[in-house]
Amino acid sequence: MKTWTSTIVLGALALGCERSSSSPPPEAKTETPAAPAVARTTIGGARARELVAGGAKLVDVRSAAEYAEKHVDGAENVPVDAIGDRELGPTDTPIVVYCRSGGRSARAASALRARGYTNVYDLGGMSSWDE
Repeated sequence: MKTWTSTIVLGALALGCERSSSSPPPEAKTETPAAPAVARTTIGGARARELVAGGAKLVDVRSAAEYAEKHVDGAENVPVDAIGDRELGPTDTPIVVYCRSGGRSARAASALRARGYTNVYDLGGMSSWDE
């Protein structure tokens, strides 16, 4: 019985592995190139301060209450949930985003890039500004 069952299982596996005649041969298949991945551009505090000193827009993506409690001088408050609705200048404007720990700034940076902004820098958490 074991031999008979093994033969059936092996035969089924062999049949399942055969290429159907309707499939093109492997050499005829064309690969669709994957869209290039957009790298997450994270920066440290020194680079963020340099960019802002050079004219980059500094954006705090935390809530208005968090911003009112404490923020980096010169930062504009645009909560992450509103980042898609806010005009931040021409799409080549350098923008540095930050939040409390880095999660919201990563989401904001991704949303800005999806809107066509090309010079978006993610500082991560606000504490990185002083590093």
